[in-house]
Amino acid sequence: MSNLRSQRRKSKKKRFWRSFILLVLLLLVGGGSYFAFDIAYHAKNASDNIYQEIDREKVENHRTEEVKITKEPFNILLLGIEEQGGGQRSDVLLLVTVNPVTEEISMLSIPRDTRIMVPAANRKTKITESFSYGGVESTIETIDELLDVPIDYYITTNFEGFEDIVDTLGGVEVDVPFTFKSQLTGSLKWKTFTEGPMELNGNEALAYVRMRKKDPEGDKGRNERQREVIKAIIDKGASVSTIPKINDILGDLGENVKTNIPPSELINFVKLYTKIKNSEIQNLTLEGKDQYINGGSYFIADEDSIEELSTFLNDSLTNTKKVKVTNNNSSQNSEVNTDNKDW
Repeated sequence: MSNLRSQRRKSKKKRFWRSFILLVLLLLVGGGSYFAFDIAYHAKNASDNIYQEIDREKVENHRTEEVKITKEPFNILLLGIEEQGGGQRSDVLLLVTVNPVTEEISMLSIPRDTRIMVPAANRKTKITESFSYGGVESTIETIDELLDVPIDYYITTNFEGFEDIVDTLGGVEVDVPFTFKSQLTGSLKWKTFTEGPMELNGNEALAYVRMRKKDPEGDKGRNERQREVIKAIIDKGASVSTIPKINDILGDLGENVKTNIPPSELINFVKLYTKIKNSEIQNLTLEGKDQYINGGSYFIADEDSIEELSTFLNDSLTNTKKVKVTNNNSSQNSEVNTDNKDW
């Protein structure tokens, strides 16, 4: 009986904090205090299993000093994790660089079949397999091996979490570049994606971002669709209409998402997003070619493209002026930005 009462108290306490967060968010939209939101989020995070710090001893090129989110540039690695053969692989790898000074955002999608030395495995293999050799630390270390760039934050989600979040938001709208069919996970039914605007639920959005073999632009087209859907999720998640769904969204995140973003920094991300949400996202491309090696299909990245991307990304983490690269990453230039206007 005492255990039952204890469980009831815990359930009531959990509902209280969720209701409190919703109330504070409403106050926040109406001009409430950021301080109250921060306290509420700390309390909620104590009962959710979202926060997971990086084991810094396993990641050599990882900045140990605290990053000032609203004042200093930083990188976020977004990983879409899939279960395969009893293990886990990173099917989606997106590196997002944010510069709050110049209000620039860039997004680099790394092809999952990229052949690279995976330090934790001590051999060359596909970058998608890096996660299975040591989780997020192994993938971060492998990306550092590829691009020689520090990664400050990461966010991982499994495909179930991706679907749940999109469904909780009421779906997302995309602009389908061409008509194609793709098989849905779970039901294995075939879905026709018709060229033009379409509303997609979670299951459909997942199929939309994963398809690549039928895309005439291959991984480049897939990368564009990933960027489109992620931006749609962020835009919808940050809208006022989402506030009544905050409880469900927190539930989806708690079950399926891991991140090393400190709870105390969440509100700074919100403040930064409101500042740069209208900035255009610069989509970067890792150039290369497909190649069969020992019976396996790999993506072999072009060395010049790697070097230019590495230079660009590292410059983005230190520059206080605009940096641009061409579509083929063959050249780059900088443009002074003293007014911090949209670029």
